[in-house]
Amino acid sequence: MNKQLFTLPEPLPAKKFQHPDITAKGEPRAQVSLKEAKTLWFNTGTLCNIECLNCYIESSPKNDSLVYISTAEVEVYLNQIEERNWPTKEIAFTGGEPFMNPDMIDITMACLERGYNVLILTNAMLPMMRKSVKIGLLDLNEKYPGKLTLRISLDHYSAELHDQERGKGSYAVALKGMHWLQDNGFVMHVAGRTVWGDTDAQSRSGYEALFAEQGFDIDAQNPEHTLLFPEMDETVEVPEITTSCWNILNKSPDDVMCSSSRMVVKYKGSENLSVLACTLLPYDDQFNLGETLEEAEQAVKLNHPHCAKFCILGGATCSS
Repeated sequence: MNKQLFTLPEPLPAKKFQHPDITAKGEPRAQVSLKEAKTLWFNTGTLCNIECLNCYIESSPKNDSLVYISTAEVEVYLNQIEERNWPTKEIAFTGGEPFMNPDMIDITMACLERGYNVLILTNAMLPMMRKSVKIGLLDLNEKYPGKLTLRISLDHYSAELHDQERGKGSYAVALKGMHWLQDNGFVMHVAGRTVWGDTDAQSRSGYEALFAEQGFDIDAQNPEHTLLFPEMDETVEVPEITTSCWNILNKSPDDVMCSSSRMVVKYKGSENLSVLACTLLPYDDQFNLGETLEEAEQAVKLNHPHCAKFCILGGATCSS
């Protein structure tokens, strides 16, 4: 008599966001394919001139977990964009504080020379206001008018709450940098946060009043010009995103940031750079897709709380 062999089913994950393919309830996890690589991000290094109270990447004057990238290293990936025939229009830079990277002006020039729009995220404080950096920025803006955008981290429209996050006096220093950018004709956007419970309308009204008072040419009502990011607290309970969620939430995977962007980083101690699925998750190995853009064309499994709260339910995006 033949014995029939049975394969026991794989046990369900004990907690949420444990298994790459199934949720804690046993449902198929949603994933996002790279549909159109519009933006390639580079993290210029995690070193920063300040240490914010709630920095998702833990940037500080001492954290060099992600080290400075060089112009030559960036150009390798600009070449890969052409080799892979990616439809990339924008090269974007985040940190840390990008202007602490000594190659930042040369890196920006290399991107602009190839015809890309460039977005730089900055706190507009002392690193950006160094004489050599200002000279470099003025040269770039003169040669490529309208192609360079500076997105300023202004966490709140009030000095009190911004300084609560970034340190006493940081608001005034940031405004000084913003006035220099405004006076010299740079395209300037702002990134704020929703830590303090303001509604979207309240936040935009507050920023609108600030921009009018300071004479900044920034549209507070345009989500691309004034971005408001939901708080990224991993301790907050959020649902896992399943394949059925797209219809339930009336959302498309094509609208999620990882369908249109990737980020290049260099880890301390590593000779090679890595391409990540997301700008928000540099320390989670499952979002490290490999060393090349070809490897990074694989689909991204939404196996992190940030995927749910920030991108799907929050509807946020880092790209312009």
